[in-house]
Amino acid sequence: MTDGAMDDSASSSEMENEADGVGQFHVPDMDCPSCAQTVGSALDDVPSVAEYELRPTTGQVSVTFDGSPSPESAVSAIERAGYTVNDTSQDLRSEPVWRSSRAIKTGISAVLAAIALIGFVVPAFDTTLVAVAGQSFSVSDVLFLGSVAVGGEVILSGGYRSLRTVSLDMDLLMSTAILGALLITVLTPRELYIEAASLAVLFNVAELLERHSVDRARNSLAELLELSPETAVVDRTDRAAGPDEPTEVPVEAVDVGETVIVEPGEKIPLDGVVVAGESAVDQSPVTGESVPVDKTDGDTVYAGTVNTNGYLEFETTATSEDSTITRVIDLVESAQERQTDHEQFIERFAGYYTPVVVIAALLVSAVPPLVFGHATVPWLVRGIELLVIACPCAFVISTPVTVVSGLTSAANNGVLVKGGDHLEAMGDVDVVAFDKTGTLTEGELEVTDVVPFNGHTESDVLRCARGVERRSEHPIATAITAHAATEPAGTDHGEGIAAFETLTGRGVRADIGGHTHYAGAPTLFEDLGFDLERIRAIDADALPEQLQDERAGGVAIEDIVAHLQSDGKTVVLVGTAEQSTVDGQTSDGELEGLLAVADTVRPGAAETVQTLSERGLRTIMLTGDNEGTARAVAETIGVDDYRAGLLPEEKVDAVEALGATDSVAMIGDGINDAPALATADVGIAMGAAGSDTAIETADIALLGDDIERLPYLAALADRGSSVIKQNVYASLAVKAVLAVLIPVLFIPVYLVILLGDVGMTLLVTGNAMRLSRLTA
Repeated sequence: MTDGAMDDSASSSEMENEADGVGQFHVPDMDCPSCAQTVGSALDDVPSVAEYELRPTTGQVSVTFDGSPSPESAVSAIERAGYTVNDTSQDLRSEPVWRSSRAIKTGISAVLAAIALIGFVVPAFDTTLVAVAGQSFSVSDVLFLGSVAVGGEVILSGGYRSLRTVSLDMDLLMSTAILGALLITVLTPRELYIEAASLAVLFNVAELLERHSVDRARNSLAELLELSPETAVVDRTDRAAGPDEPTEVPVEAVDVGETVIVEPGEKIPLDGVVVAGESAVDQSPVTGESVPVDKTDGDTVYAGTVNTNGYLEFETTATSEDSTITRVIDLVESAQERQTDHEQFIERFAGYYTPVVVIAALLVSAVPPLVFGHATVPWLVRGIELLVIACPCAFVISTPVTVVSGLTSAANNGVLVKGGDHLEAMGDVDVVAFDKTGTLTEGELEVTDVVPFNGHTESDVLRCARGVERRSEHPIATAITAHAATEPAGTDHGEGIAAFETLTGRGVRADIGGHTHYAGAPTLFEDLGFDLERIRAIDADALPEQLQDERAGGVAIEDIVAHLQSDGKTVVLVGTAEQSTVDGQTSDGELEGLLAVADTVRPGAAETVQTLSERGLRTIMLTGDNEGTARAVAETIGVDDYRAGLLPEEKVDAVEALGATDSVAMIGDGINDAPALATADVGIAMGAAGSDTAIETADIALLGDDIERLPYLAALADRGSSVIKQNVYASLAVKAVLAVLIPVLFIPVYLVILLGDVGMTLLVTGNAMRLSRLTA
C-alpha cells in the first residue's frame, strides 16, 4: 500500500534502456497484487505504453513503449495513482517501515485512541467539551475523532485515488468502512467513533506488517545486488596508451581479456581465470560452499566471491553484465513472474471474492432493516465488517512473499531456482533421476588398465587409441589422450589421420595410415563382427591380477571385459574391423588391445542418496555406461535402481516412462543431458556457476559442483510447498468463517480486523519468513 507521498525523485537514471523503448522504474510502495493492479490501471491510460511487467515483491516496473519512448508520461501516471517513483540506481533496500510517515501517524492515532478509552474506565475524565448542531462531544469523542483523522488520512487519500481510477481495492473498501462508521454516528455516536478509530488504527497496523514482510523479502534480494563491487583495479600497463600503474575503474568499463588485481580481503569484481598468484577464495556467496577454495593459475574465479588471504591477478572472461552473479540476480528477480499454481488460483479467486463480499455487505446492510424492519445500526455495522473482510490482500500477498523468501534463501545457499513454479514442482517430486558421470561421480576419468592383445605392446595400444580419439571431445577420449601424452615418445601415430567420425553412443572411427581404426565399446566391435567370447587373449602381458592364473590357456576377451566392468570401469576396445562393413566401409583387422577407464564416486553422493531416500524419494541412475560399471556405481552409492547403456534419446525415453506414473526431477550437467532435463518435471543442473548453457537450460541450477545441495533443495521445496498450502488454506478458512458468522452474530469491528486482517497478515507472512532460516 502507499502512504500517499509523491515527489519528483524520478530521474533519468530510472529509465534504463530508454533508447531501446524500455523503461525500468522502482515503485517501493507497490508491494502487493492489489497495488500492482492500481499501477497497471494507471499505465493502461498512457497511450505510449505498449506493455508492462509488474513485480510487487520487489517494487519493480518494466515498461515497453510503443514508438518513441515517453518515460515521463509513465512516471506521471504512476504518481497520479499515489505511488512514488524512485531512482533505480539507488540502493533497493527499504528504510525500516516503522520509521515511515505512515507508521508515525499510526502511532499517534493509536495513542489518541488508547487515551480515549480511558473515558470508559474513568467516567470523570470523559466530560463534555462542546456541542455542535445538537450533538455533544466528550473528551473521548474528540480523541477518537482525532485518531480517525490522523490514522485515516492515508487510507482516505488512497481511497479517493482508487475511486478516481475505479479500482475496487483495499483503500477504497476501508475508506468506505471508515466513512460509513462516521456517517452513522448520529444514531449511536460513541460506539461508532470507537469502531471508526479501530478501523483506522488496526488497518494501518496490518498494512505496516504487510509492508515489513515485503521489505524483508526485498532486502534479501538487495543483499544479492551488493555482492559484486562497483569498481575493479585493472592492470593496463600492456596497452600502448594509458596509465603505467594499475588503476581503479568502474566494473562496467572493464573489457573481456583485461587483467584485474585483487588484494587479500577484497571482493572479486568479475568472472575470470587466474593468471598470477595463489589464494583461497570464499565462494559461498555464489556457490554456497562453506570452505574457501584454493585458486592458482588456470582456475576460474567468480564475481562476488571474496579473496581471503593471498594476492591474485586474473584475466576477465565476461563483462559485468554477463557475470555469473549478475545472471543469477537477473534470474531471481525475473523468477517472480513465474507464478505457482496456488498464486494463480489466489489471483483468480480474489477477482471473484472481493466483489461478491462487497455485494453481500450491501445486502446485509440494507435488506434486514428495509425488508424485515430490523434495527438499522447493527446491520450497518455488520455490513462494515463484511467490507473489512472483503479486502483479500493478507492472503493474496502470502504466497508471493513465501516464494521470494524461498528463492532468495536458495540463492544465498548456492541454488538458483528459476521460478516459484519450479520450487512448487520440486516439492511434488516422487523420483530423482541422476546422470552418472559428473553428477554421482567426479567426472574426471583416468586410464587404469592397458591390456595389449596378441603380440602388441601397451605403446601400440596407446598409440592407436590416441590417434583415433584425439579429435573427440568425449570425456573418455580426453582421459585416453591425456594418459597417452604422459607416456614415453612413440605413443602417437606419425601418419596422417583422416575421415574421423563419431559413432554416437558406441565410439569413434578414423583412418590412420590408410587403415580404418576403431575405438569404442565392446558392443561396437561385436557389431563389427568380432566374437568376444571366442577370441582369446593368449599372450596379454597386462591381464588383471585375478585372471593371471588363466593366462596359460588363454582368456576370452569377453571375460576380461566383464571382470573390468564388475570393478566399475568402462572398457574401450581398440583395433581394426574384421572383414566387416560399417556404414559402407569394409576393412580387415584385428583387436589390438583394450583400455579401462574409471571415474571416482563423488564425495557425499552416497549420503545425498540416503537422505533423499529417507525423505521418501525414489532414486534412479541413468547412464550410458555399461551394465557392469553402472551396477558397481549403483551399489556403491545406494540408488534404488539404475538403467545402463542408454543413448541420449533413451535417457529421454526413460524419464518419460518414469513421468507416466510419478513426478520426476532429473539432475545432470545441463549440457549433455539437456534433452532429459527438459523432459523431466524439474530439470536440475550441476556445477552451473560460469556455465551459460546450464543456467539457461535447467529449471534449477546448483551453482557449486556440490551434490550435497540436493537434500537442502528437497527440504526447501517441501517446506515451501507446505507453507504455501498452510497460508492459502488458513486464510481462506478464516475469511470463510467470518463471512458466515458476521451476519448471524455480533462480532466487534476490532475483533474482525484483528482476526481477518492483522492476525492473518502476521500469521501468513511470519510463516513465509520461515523459509529464509533454512540453510544447507
